[in-house]
Amino acid sequence: MTAVHASTVEIPTRDGTAEAYFVRPAGEGRHPGVLLYQDAFGPRPALNAMADRLAAEGYAVLLPNVFHRQGRAPVVELPEHIDHDNRDALFAQLMPLIQGLAPALVVADADAYLGWLADCPQVADGPIGITGYCMGARLALRTAGAYPDRVAAIGGFHGGRLATDQPDSPHLAAATMTAEAYFGHADQDESMPPEQQERLEKAFTEAGVVHRCEVYQGAGHGYTQSDTSEFDSAATERHWAALLDLFARTLGG
Repeated sequence: MTAVHASTVEIPTRDGTAEAYFVRPAGEGRHPGVLLYQDAFGPRPALNAMADRLAAEGYAVLLPNVFHRQGRAPVVELPEHIDHDNRDALFAQLMPLIQGLAPALVVADADAYLGWLADCPQVADGPIGITGYCMGARLALRTAGAYPDRVAAIGGFHGGRLATDQPDSPHLAAATMTAEAYFGHADQDESMPPEQQERLEKAFTEAGVVHRCEVYQGAGHGYTQSDTSEFDSAATERHWAALLDLFARTLGG
């Protein structure tokens, strides 16, 4: 595996500074940019390790703390392992943060993240890729829809509530997207039932978005997150194969 160089960076936004984990292949050179959107638990060692793996494949990866308005990560104290015994208590603290991240704030922050990547001397010119996990899959959709000329590809994994019947549902971003999309749904995920999967697929098809949506049989919500009880190693490796294939075709690296 390629050696990587990691650092913490500060990104100015309209509502203060967002800190982010930035990792790239070690040494000289410029590399395709990737924006990695967190799950609800936020930036932490397990997500940093995922960013590291992407960087080792040749990408310059930015993992921002999307809850930066509430403080630096971790915004809430996290256990070493997130399981069924502590998950409810954590979500009681996290839900106000998730609900407070309105679509307009997501789009404004995305402009700052994309701008930082565009200005970074270690990031190659051109559109970037996005990968998002759980709530991060919603952020990926909103970003790709708001900035179609700046995003070449998005991957979304075990995303929830991606295609609701609300007027601001994330799937409506398909109408303005130009990025290629891949979504890996968890079939044991009550937050993304079959009717929402079908609604997302229909939105992509009607908008002419190049896409592939797959259901990971037996996988639960959060299957890629190694520090949680939902982690599924086989589903995670399937996710890596799909994501790296997507980025290789759309970004190079």
